Amino acid sequence: MESVVKKRILVSVTSDLVSDNRVHKVCTALHESGFDVLLTGRKIPGGPDLSPRKYKTKRFKLPFNKGFFFYACFNLRLLGLLLVNKFDVLLANDLDTLPANFLIAKIKNKPLVYDSHEYFTEVPELVNRKFVKHIWEFMERIMLPHIKYAYTVCDSIADIYSARYRTSFRVVRNISSYKYAPPEDVETVSGSEKIILYQGALNEGRGLKQAVMAMKFIEGARLIIAGDGTIKNELIKLIDNHNLQQKVQLTGRLSIEELARLTPRASAGLSIEEDLAMNYHFALPNKLFDYIQAHVPVIVTNLPEMAAVVKHYQIGLVISSHEPTELAEAIRTALFNTKLREEWRKNLKTATEELTWENEKKVLYDIFKAFL
Repeated sequence: MESVVKKRILVSVTSDLVSDNRVHKVCTALHESGFDVLLTGRKIPGGPDLSPRKYKTKRFKLPFNKGFFFYACFNLRLLGLLLVNKFDVLLANDLDTLPANFLIAKIKNKPLVYDSHEYFTEVPELVNRKFVKHIWEFMERIMLPHIKYAYTVCDSIADIYSARYRTSFRVVRNISSYKYAPPEDVETVSGSEKIILYQGALNEGRGLKQAVMAMKFIEGARLIIAGDGTIKNELIKLIDNHNLQQKVQLTGRLSIEELARLTPRASAGLSIEEDLAMNYHFALPNKLFDYIQAHVPVIVTNLPEMAAVVKHYQIGLVISSHEPTELAEAIRTALFNTKLREEWRKNLKTATEELTWENEKKVLYDIFKAFL
């Protein structure tokens, strides 16, 4: 009997893969559907090791870790890899991997699929950098109208891209793939101290400075911030200046597996992005669905995509202010209002049954089935 030769898909992303939950979920789903998957990313000096995966991985060591030279080096390395490797399909994650993928797909006449994790040209880091923003927008205008297969994280961003570039974008939300065990009483698991959890990038506009300051007004709880990013040192100084070392803990960046152990221990999860740019305005991040799947009540900003989920399922609080005292009041309500917590727990059970990665995978399979 002849062995079946699997179709090979080369997946690329500029992250170091360690905590990139969306890409891991997609690659696992593609592997399970019958593809031979190779995921490429970068290796950050001093960064954590990558845990074993079902699919193949390759990480580039680069001389630069940010800015123009990083993106240029990454795409040049990726270009070389794609030129010498055989593949049947390319999957580019975000605009920063698209140039090399787009060029090679044209040269080798292979299908290209594009996954836009966010409204890339409207991230806060680009809002006030007009020249850099124009460069990314120029690349979007050149490439996106010619892409046949594309998907993104929410309806709002899909609608914008579809209207702007006449490219049909499907939606694959960042819903957690983890199957958490039925939650125990969080107070029993965590002891008398309740845990408020933020997981994700430590960047401007995530509401983290306000969350740290809110802890001045909260007793009997600890804020755990799991992640790394550009404002990490500012947060450390803020914690030290206000003597909040006993109330706020920075864990650094955790692996997907470490987060899966931490998240169910939380009494409340934060996703309190500020409305600084269109990307945050339409945010529907991994962490929101991770909290939900772990049966953790959530506190989110009144932004359309996140608020819609929380209001629909009645699983937490939607805040309209980042002022520390008002944020502290919302956190105290989420932690200590027993009646609300009981209601949220019941509703979270419904939400976890409906918001499943199995449902999201159906969209992926529908996109990629043409290549198998």
